[in-house]
Amino acid sequence: MVRFIEENTKMVEKETENKSSTDVITAKKKVLQDLIINNGGGLVNSWVDSMRACSPTHLKSLMKQSSWLTEHPSALDMFEEILHLSEGKQIVMFLDYDGTLSPIVDDPDQAFMSKKMRGTVRKLANCFPTAIVSGRCKEKVYNFVKLTELYYAGSHGMDIQGPEQGSKYKEDSKSILCQPATEFLPMIDEVYQKLTEKTSLTPGAKVENNKFCVSVHFRRVNEKNWSDLANQVRSVMKDYPKLRLTQGRKVLEVRPIIKWDKGKALEFLLESLGYGNCTDVFPLYIGDDRTDEDAFKILKKRRQGLGILVSKFPKETNASYSLQEPDEVMNFLQRLVEWKQLRSGA
Repeated sequence: MVRFIEENTKMVEKETENKSSTDVITAKKKVLQDLIINNGGGLVNSWVDSMRACSPTHLKSLMKQSSWLTEHPSALDMFEEILHLSEGKQIVMFLDYDGTLSPIVDDPDQAFMSKKMRGTVRKLANCFPTAIVSGRCKEKVYNFVKLTELYYAGSHGMDIQGPEQGSKYKEDSKSILCQPATEFLPMIDEVYQKLTEKTSLTPGAKVENNKFCVSVHFRRVNEKNWSDLANQVRSVMKDYPKLRLTQGRKVLEVRPIIKWDKGKALEFLLESLGYGNCTDVFPLYIGDDRTDEDAFKILKKRRQGLGILVSKFPKETNASYSLQEPDEVMNFLQRLVEWKQLRSGA
């Protein structure tokens, strides 16, 4: 196991030899964390430590809040700068759902967005191409948002569909459909059933079938039971080498081992909208979760647009700016809409 970790760490070093020290450190941490999560056994304790590290109540930042905000300033405070960066370019909006458009709640089935937020997102979609990119299955996200003029990318981008109606940005947008992990559906359903049964004895644990992935929520699980939950999940996962386990905010995500994530979904949608090779496009991605980092990285790599992290706590991120909570996200989106309407003479 140690040799395996060293070999994978060396591989990351080779891949990141031309990147900054921060990028290298982040890449190493990701590899080590994936190994911890997916190779269980004696490393379950390290896995639980990683679960704690993902919890905002356990964050121990290496940087003070003020220094972190210097590197990732408020998108509201820097609104004019963002507009300047987007000057002469087509803004395309990408939004996470949980923790971005709706507050994080103990029961994931109750993560409703406010009427005011829904109205803001509707106006946003009338001004810019707008997509919701979530770990939830596409149908669940739609039932929360209930706006037909949006693009929806569920299951971490593994289930994408264009607007049913109302979008003025692409006439054939309804035909947009991307499901790169269809072959894994029977396996995902099987794992969902097993995880539901296996975790039933852990109070507060909730298993959610998100079509192309399975989410194990531990927000309501007492911390003293996290180790038991980790072992329960590991006992199921060990029989499915074609699936991998990743972490979000107090949730464990079971996903197919394919090269697809929110970053790939962002690229697919830009291509579908006709902006794949354009230099005059400005993607804006707003999200709060670790899985949104894949999209932030893509934007950095493309040197186009920017990422905005939603967080009250300093954390490692590839986002350029920050917002603290969904209310600030709504304020930012409202300002974008007002700016666009003024420019359009609406």
